[in-house]
Amino acid sequence: MSQKTRNMVRTLQLAAAFAPVLLATGASAEGLTEQQQFARGIYQELVEINTTTATGDTQKAAEAMGARLRAAGFPEADVHVFSPAPHKGNLVARLHGSGARKPILLVAHIDVVPALREDWSVDPFKLTEQDGYFYGRGSSDDKYMASAFITNLIRYKKEGYNPDRDIIVALETDEEILDSNALGMQWLIKNHRDLIDAEFALNEGGGVGLKNGKAIRNSVQTSEKVSVGYQLTVKDRGGHSSLPRKDNAIYRLAEGLVRLSNYSFPMNLNETTRIYFTKTADVDKSHADDIKAILAPQPDPAALARLSESPGYNAQLRTTCVATMLEGGHAINALPQLATAKVNCRILPGEPVDGVQATIERVLADKQIEVTPTGKAVLSPPSPLNEEIMGSIEKLSKEFWPDAAIVPVMSTGATDGSYLRNAGIPTYGHSGLGADVDDNRNHGKDERVLVKSFYEGEEYLYRLVKMLAGGK
Repeated sequence: MSQKTRNMVRTLQLAAAFAPVLLATGASAEGLTEQQQFARGIYQELVEINTTTATGDTQKAAEAMGARLRAAGFPEADVHVFSPAPHKGNLVARLHGSGARKPILLVAHIDVVPALREDWSVDPFKLTEQDGYFYGRGSSDDKYMASAFITNLIRYKKEGYNPDRDIIVALETDEEILDSNALGMQWLIKNHRDLIDAEFALNEGGGVGLKNGKAIRNSVQTSEKVSVGYQLTVKDRGGHSSLPRKDNAIYRLAEGLVRLSNYSFPMNLNETTRIYFTKTADVDKSHADDIKAILAPQPDPAALARLSESPGYNAQLRTTCVATMLEGGHAINALPQLATAKVNCRILPGEPVDGVQATIERVLADKQIEVTPTGKAVLSPPSPLNEEIMGSIEKLSKEFWPDAAIVPVMSTGATDGSYLRNAGIPTYGHSGLGADVDDNRNHGKDERVLVKSFYEGEEYLYRLVKMLAGGK
């Protein structure tokens, strides 16, 4: 094949890759560059594939992104779509570099939590652009990063970019259930470690915090809490509802849950959270005095109580446990024979997991409430504050958000970064996505992303990965 023919084939491939977005975005794409239209099209395609963990199809999403990459000229040998179970899909794709340095891994999950149409003001599985936002389930968590990584990998290919290290993108399934079925990241590590092995990984978990529209911090997640679930169970002999007794299983469980709701685990700052609060005191003037008071050698209890009223700060200060599901009884005219509740705990790194269960049992103060773990805790060491990574973030962030402080954070949620860290791949949560610090809708009704932040974040990740990958 002549060079002229090869160039023509390449042009047709790229045209095929870009064509769907130009048809799909319509009027809402007016004023966008061709690259932004392309990014929006991939984003829309991902959001509109229902990938709800239990009932959706992550295989379909993985195959769709694989098709995008192949249309852009990536060879079959560099685009792998795996389906470890029906409707479950993972994608691993690679842009080859010179090999001078070990690869960088870009990770995003493509499964999402459930969303009911009747609960939302818009269809959760249609990308809706209105009032300056993109609405849709997964629009933030985590299809923004998934679409940005795919978009940018194609962009690098189009430019003929030759990095000093391979750039690997891994889109995974079942992150939202902590990969409990081992079909996502754990499956990739076990079966295809060679395809994802890297010096370090970028993942979800740290974004750009906006206050009144202004960027106040750019977070880098270096560690995360340990998520552990417990089932609380009360059993009783039951009976006829016309003969009620005081030892009602539902009442016993409810009274125990109220005691648990009134309990706060003690404050326990680690290296990451101490740095987080130190830097936050410089940008959050409304809480600065209280933050400084809890950082003192003798923390002020009153300041701690005030800070704890903020769910965001409270989750950084201590281990938390919260009731999330409740069930009891079997008939309207029968005394309950069984009442159960699910409690989700997010345990600070380094705190003993067994100690949390013992605390729950002590606070419930009722031996008839049985406490049973519902899963296995996944512990992982924090990732070191790598100078190259942090320095690149500091430099680039000042171009995008000059007044934003670079803040290491501990994720109060959980990601599959724990599995990567345990596999020896340091992982950093860093998205470049700006969002209001007081309006976190992940997993909630009307999940949304600022349109401006979407395009800004996609460009930021494009440039950051280039800085970290080197080459030309």
